[in-house]
Amino acid sequence: MTATLSEIEVQALALPERERNALIVRLVDSLDSAMNESPAVIAQAWDEEIVRRVTEFEAGLGQDIPFEQVQAELDAMLNRQQV
Repeated sequence: MTATLSEIEVQALALPERERNALIVRLVDSLDSAMNESPAVIAQAWDEEIVRRVTEFEAGLGQDIPFEQVQAELDAMLNRQQV
């Protein structure tokens, strides 16, 4: 018999904090192959992404969004998730 997601969630939330933390790490590791990369590879990928974004922005392809607007949108998103 296969457990449903809701059954697994109930069981996971019943675990002690230390075991929940360990479970989180294992789940993230299973999803994120980038975590298996060396710090140098990850840093290089970020450097390339930063250059790409700056180049796009300087070419007029980016969008300048005020920090206050971004913060308000993130707050709204987080408030919706808590409901």
